[in-house]
Amino acid sequence: MKTIRRYGNLLFAAIFGLSMVLNAVVPAYAAADLTGKTVTEVSVTGNSAVSTSDILAVIKLKPGDTLTADKVKQDMQAIYEMGYFFDVVSNFTEVPEGVKVVYTVMENPVVNQFVFKGNTKVTSDKLASLMTVSKGHVLNSKTLNDNMRAIEQYYHDQGFILAKVSDVSMGAGGVLNVTINEGALEGIVVKGNEKTKDYVITREMKLKPGEPFNVKDARRSMQKVYNLGYFEDVNMKLNPGREPNAVVLETDVTEQKTGTFTIGGGYSQADGLIGIIEVGDNNFRGTGDKVKLHWEFGGNTVGNHNYELSYTRPWLDDKQTSLGFSVYDMTNEYTDYNEGGSERSTYYRNGRGWNITLGRPSDDYTQNYITLKHRRDTYEGYVSGPVDYQATSGSSNYDSYYSSPSYLQNNFGLTNSIQLQRIYDTRDNVFDPTEGQMVSLTAEFAGRMLGGDFDYNKYTAETRHYYKVGNAQVVAVRLNMGYATGNMPESQEFAVGGADTLRGYNDEQFKGNKMLTATAEYRFPIAKKVQGALFSDVGNAWTGDGYKLNDLKASVGVGVRVATPIGPIRLDFAKGTQGVKTHFSFGGQF
Repeated sequence: MKTIRRYGNLLFAAIFGLSMVLNAVVPAYAAADLTGKTVTEVSVTGNSAVSTSDILAVIKLKPGDTLTADKVKQDMQAIYEMGYFFDVVSNFTEVPEGVKVVYTVMENPVVNQFVFKGNTKVTSDKLASLMTVSKGHVLNSKTLNDNMRAIEQYYHDQGFILAKVSDVSMGAGGVLNVTINEGALEGIVVKGNEKTKDYVITREMKLKPGEPFNVKDARRSMQKVYNLGYFEDVNMKLNPGREPNAVVLETDVTEQKTGTFTIGGGYSQADGLIGIIEVGDNNFRGTGDKVKLHWEFGGNTVGNHNYELSYTRPWLDDKQTSLGFSVYDMTNEYTDYNEGGSERSTYYRNGRGWNITLGRPSDDYTQNYITLKHRRDTYEGYVSGPVDYQATSGSSNYDSYYSSPSYLQNNFGLTNSIQLQRIYDTRDNVFDPTEGQMVSLTAEFAGRMLGGDFDYNKYTAETRHYYKVGNAQVVAVRLNMGYATGNMPESQEFAVGGADTLRGYNDEQFKGNKMLTATAEYRFPIAKKVQGALFSDVGNAWTGDGYKLNDLKASVGVGVRVATPIGPIRLDFAKGTQGVKTHFSFGGQF
């Protein structure tokens, strides 16, 4: 009797502890004197759980066929590929009529239980749900291989691209042990930062050393580090770790200017010599804190002592609690407009007070804030226009409605309020977004119970969406809506008009206790650090009941955005119902 044996693959060599060689086939056929003889019988032995008929169905060699080595090899391969056997042996018995062929199989064990090891990011229940290997039945190696690939694919889909099934073994009592190596992050190395402290960068990262590496978290971490605004560029790469299947994340940053210093001055016959100093840093001493001081001094009129000081600490604790405050005393020139857009009055208004804001994220994309506000507005003096709010009867600038103590009392005074805000932000880049959205909900409550002169509730909802169209073009859409109740001073009313809300119209031309604005903008590159825009704005603000949608103002225009060392500059030309207006402003676009 001659014998040919077909062994299982490496996976099952590990499972069953057999010393096997992948795809090894020992002697190709029986003795040379059996080749070419007629097959008189083909049978199967050694099977108990798998039916003989199922095995015979995959065997091609039939009684009456001529025996060849290739046919036997193909049959052994077909039996093995059924997945139920870890060894296949071919036996040959010569008889007067020809040769009998017997395939002896060795069945895989019966699986009764799954045990998963090494999984920290995916639950054992989830992994078990990916297993289609049947409990209580003979283990099918093909199904098991598919299951292992499914487990690895699920890990990869969740962002754990290094995860792999490192070992599969069969224990006593039919326990199938599956060991997973999730691919650990051994450490984080920061390079390129000369001013910024390492911890300012690493605290923004969702990735933590010792945990499995996740490429989605790495991508989000890179976005968060870049969105700090301290760096021109942020790059990350993976280096091999000390342990097998472990990596070290290398973060390379290119720092940019975060501090500002401005000094200026002017002279006029009315005001005399005026000086301006502004100093600030969005990354104070490399700690990530933000500080800014604006001071105006000199002059002979109101506004000769303007100042504003603000400070923000973005991380008070490991829960990313932020604290910010500002104190100010600013007198500036303001213009109020009639409904038709004509000037009603230009005057000096002083606003002084302070704000304190506490913030904390509720998840990776959602931030919550509470702000305490204390502000006093004072009418400082008339500048120009048909109406002087302090004019007396008979004056050329007198108006019976506006020039009265009640008007000033209703619009100037002390405001104490509490503001709650929730922001959901998935933008890929907060400075120049190309994808994602931002949704902001704000509620402000002011009242005499807080020690102020005004009682009102003010609600604002804003949403922004960004769509990439082509290689570097972006469509940006914004919708902003506001509603307020109570006695609210003009300084706190919704204001529409100007570079940030409704281009083509005067700054804060429309005011009221209700507001609605919408913007659609197509942005495209012109040159390095220069971007063009085509846009359309719609909006208005109203006082009274309801939103007067038939009274929406509209404009269309073109604009240019330039990135400069002192920050982005915007220049827009917009045509509204009153003609073309030019808007020049500093700061990023929405």
